[in-house]
Amino acid sequence: MKKVNVNTFIDNQKFNRFHLVLIISCLFIIICDGYDMFMLGAILPSLMQDWGINPVEAGKLSSYALFGMMLGALIFGPLADRMGRKNVILFCCAIFTIFTFTSGFSNGPASFGFQRFLAGLGLGGVMPNLIALVTEYAPKKYRSTLVSVMFSGHAAGGVAASLGALYLLPLFSWRAVVWVAAIPILFIPILYKTLPESFGYYILKNKKDKLAQLLNRMDGVSEYSSTDEFITEIASKDSTFTVRKLFSEKRAFSTIMFWLAAFMCLLVMYGLSTWLPKLMQTSGFPIGSSLTFLITLNVGAIVGAIFGGKLADRFGSRLVLLSFFITGFLALTLLSFKPNMFLLYVLLFIAGGATTGTQIIMNAYVSQYYPNDIRSTGVGWELGIGRIGGILGPTLGGILLNSQLPLQVNFLAFAVPCIISAIAILLVREKYGSQSIGSGKDLQVVS
Repeated sequence: MKKVNVNTFIDNQKFNRFHLVLIISCLFIIICDGYDMFMLGAILPSLMQDWGINPVEAGKLSSYALFGMMLGALIFGPLADRMGRKNVILFCCAIFTIFTFTSGFSNGPASFGFQRFLAGLGLGGVMPNLIALVTEYAPKKYRSTLVSVMFSGHAAGGVAASLGALYLLPLFSWRAVVWVAAIPILFIPILYKTLPESFGYYILKNKKDKLAQLLNRMDGVSEYSSTDEFITEIASKDSTFTVRKLFSEKRAFSTIMFWLAAFMCLLVMYGLSTWLPKLMQTSGFPIGSSLTFLITLNVGAIVGAIFGGKLADRFGSRLVLLSFFITGFLALTLLSFKPNMFLLYVLLFIAGGATTGTQIIMNAYVSQYYPNDIRSTGVGWELGIGRIGGILGPTLGGILLNSQLPLQVNFLAFAVPCIISAIAILLVREKYGSQSIGSGKDLQVVS
């Protein structure tokens, strides 16, 4: 019989085939999630024309999905901490795939909006659990990088949605862009085989045989068995409702700061992604050119997330987040001065990396701040509360656009929240995070 500390075992792993399969599986799901979310910005001008709706009404269509995402994150994050992340992830994937597909048959904004809300439940539920799962299994020295690489797939989905709209809209209609979102459901049986379950779930359910199989799969050996003694670190022995734990052990203030930063960041992220094509079209650019602006924004998000994740592993997440939020403020402010075409693309690229990319880095930061037993809850509620900002972002953009304000005002309205997010992150009390509480951790033996 061997004594195995599961946390130490995972922290010291080298990147191997297990991690590669995990990242590819999660990356595929989050790309589909991103396609589903960002396609609305690409098809919104067509919806407005087909249904004769104004910008405020169109902004509400995006807000319905974001409201569903808020509820999905708040519900499915804590649920997965108790019921396992794998099944919750696949269930949520099925929800957003099915209801996005059926929304393509809608004949009006009411039906479309209701189905976007239902799809949003799945979209919001899948995100925190993918982040938590990758954080749980990533080797310590690659943790922020791997979470950022995985979650950059969300922006890659935005690129795919823009490219899909660019080619499908002229040939068919916005419905074809929506129906493409049905493809992921075909891969759920494969994902069921490739995705690992949370080791925390096996510990909670006392499934030593499954835990031993998991460790053998990670290490590529067969030396662990159910007769071994498995030890894992837990933050506390408190068995109260998991959301309450976000405010225990002096984490309350930092939890609120995470929520404020996410609120502001998602307001910018979804406000821009929803309205950028229409905003640029109103400024005189053709629809094709406007979609390339959205592609540039999302490509910047991918680069910013991956590059920022590497920097976070080397220099610390907070320093990187502060730098990126300030950079985002500067880029959006400069965009308000109507730069030439080359500089416009450069600034949009930077803005994508410093807004959507920064949110991805912040998700990795939050997932590492909370201990494993409340990790999905911590990320789920950060994203869930942040969705309130995401809901207001498209609505704010619609109001600004409907008011026919100058382009400068529109971009400045999205620049200021970046500074507020930076201040919130600056105030986070890192010493009370899970990686800093060493003496507050207990050892739990799986027997």
